[in-house]
Amino acid sequence: AGVQTGYISQFFTRAADNLHYLTLTGGTAKADSPSCANKSYWMVKDEASVAGKSQIAIILAAKLAGKKVKIVGDNTCSRWVDGESIQYLNILN
Repeated sequence: AGVQTGYISQFFTRAADNLHYLTLTGGTAKADSPSCANKSYWMVKDEASVAGKSQIAIILAAKLAGKKVKIVGDNTCSRWVDGESIQYLNILN
């Protein structure tokens, strides 16, 4: 599964399909993602689930506080065809 640390540089939402995704900067390069994840962004897998809502809350909190995060993927592109879905993320500093 992919892994990356950094600061949230962009956080996107799309109303048409409730898609939420983000990119990181200022940390480690994205590494070990599955071959389908050929883009640099990370996808919230299920925005309606408790886990998805928690991930969005952590993303927003880290972005607003300027904190670094670590993301580990779930080794799939189940939410979108070219971005790895997030397994977990945490605020580092």
